Amino acid sequence: MTESNLIALSAISAIAVICQWVAWRLKLPAILFLLLAGIIAGPTLHWLKPDLLFGDLLHPFISLSVAIILFEGGMTLKLEEIKGLEQVVQRLITIGLLATWLIIAVATHWLVGFSWELSFLFGALVVVTGPTVVVPMLRTVRPNAKIANILRWEGIVIDPIGALLAVLVFEFIISTTHEQIWQHVLLTFAGIIFTGVVMGAVAGYALGLILRHFLLPEYLHNLASIALIFGSFTLANHITEESGLLAVTIMGMWLANLKQVHTEDILSFKEHLTVLLISGLFIILAARIEFDQIIALGWSAVAILAVIQFIARPIKVLIATQGSSLKWQEKALLSWIAPRGIVAAAVSAIFALRLEKQGIEDAQLIVPLTLIVIVGTVVLQSTTAGWLARWLKVAEPDANGMLIIGANPLARKIAAALKSLEIKTLLADRNWSNIKTARMEGLTTYYGNPISEHADQYLDLVGLGRMLALSPQPALNALSAIRYRSEFGRDAVYSLPDSGEVAEKDMIAPSHRGYSLFQQDASYSKLASFIGKGAEVKVTSITEGFSFDTFLNQKGKQIIPLFVLDAKKQLGIFTVGEPQNPKSGSQVVSLVLETVAPDSDPDKK
Repeated sequence: MTESNLIALSAISAIAVICQWVAWRLKLPAILFLLLAGIIAGPTLHWLKPDLLFGDLLHPFISLSVAIILFEGGMTLKLEEIKGLEQVVQRLITIGLLATWLIIAVATHWLVGFSWELSFLFGALVVVTGPTVVVPMLRTVRPNAKIANILRWEGIVIDPIGALLAVLVFEFIISTTHEQIWQHVLLTFAGIIFTGVVMGAVAGYALGLILRHFLLPEYLHNLASIALIFGSFTLANHITEESGLLAVTIMGMWLANLKQVHTEDILSFKEHLTVLLISGLFIILAARIEFDQIIALGWSAVAILAVIQFIARPIKVLIATQGSSLKWQEKALLSWIAPRGIVAAAVSAIFALRLEKQGIEDAQLIVPLTLIVIVGTVVLQSTTAGWLARWLKVAEPDANGMLIIGANPLARKIAAALKSLEIKTLLADRNWSNIKTARMEGLTTYYGNPISEHADQYLDLVGLGRMLALSPQPALNALSAIRYRSEFGRDAVYSLPDSGEVAEKDMIAPSHRGYSLFQQDASYSKLASFIGKGAEVKVTSITEGFSFDTFLNQKGKQIIPLFVLDAKKQLGIFTVGEPQNPKSGSQVVSLVLETVAPDSDPDKK
């Protein structure tokens, strides 16, 4: 590999990180910036040329990357999440898919001028949505659970089905000279379904047995899963061409729904790997766009994009949601969100190359037309879907709320103060007396162990973005921090520090308990002692004439600052080693214990 190739690969990874960071800062989908970066690096500056960079390895690289992405997506498909909406998803990937295919095929024939065979192939290529674009968009748009589950299931399951449909149309096109065309197509269909399902189920079950019975050390789990994904994908394709995508999707779904199999670490690793792969793939995808071919398509490509967005998708959703419990607002957002992704690009590139070798007219235009649909749907929907979800009132509230572990007197007082500042809180405790009192005080609660399997299924985290462990049990606090850092992130879990009386060898490692709350000596025993002496959690306004230092140095009071709400209504948490500096216009939440000032001691009078 030449030095220029190494530079190009390094630059792709650096650009991917920058695009993801910019998207995070601006709270916009990263796909926008990834596509823009690819267009600038590729057809604009002619610096990045993926076909020359990867050569014959380009399509295998894309195929294996898509295999990992679909497997990771399949692992997120748990059957209990879709209860009550199964019929909607089934219709979306069956009747709705067929309706979309027919509408796009007819529009392509009349608007672009493709032959009927090529029009039906293009329609099959772009019926898929795909997790590569849907999942990142859901993170930004944050629709309610119903919409998110439907879109995620549709996007992941429809990818291999759409690829299967494209294979069948492709086989029909190249078999026009075959005497028994329909028999050939049906045999191909049956072979792909059988191979994909059997291979995926066997591989998923095998990996499940390995994990369940600890047949491999933990540090090899991720490596073994990748090897099995690649092996299943490749073997399935070797047995029956194009059955690999279905196999890895079934493999992920099978593994996710096995009982007594812990897949959290594998899923976490695959999520990180998927972000890397998606970022690189979209830069490469955009860099392969050729402006000359796009110009040759003209306005007909824009017309096809409009048909897909404003006609095909709404009709598909209308068919799929008939008789469902979905509100019209939820149906409207489902009708708007259906971006096309990397699977459509990868499969279109493969088939276009084969058709060009067959001498099929206009075959070279399939790829640019597919890329226009991908870029158009991603840009249009990612820039508007968030606004539309909020306008339709089907978006989750901002995740600025607090999950509080414990419903003891300290936790209740803190929750009440945060509630007065319009900060959502949820108290989780297995002590019924604590929960009962909290409910009588008008606080939202969860009765049960916050790290139980029941909590995994029924603890509602909508609108919550941070966890405060305020339980008197240090072990529960630490376990909760470990459990919920996967939900909120490592920088959003907090727990009370250990008491100064705890020996160093008995202290819980900081990496297990998250940030230490409030101040170094703010153990549960100390704070509970304050509460027992009559301390209250109060909200105090900081002004130009009443600074934070003045507030802390008041005579006759012991004050432990807890939170600060700045003028922009952003909540900060006082932690050990991370001091807050409240400015004028801020509100400070603190635990205040009134004491007798020296000059008011009655014994001295």
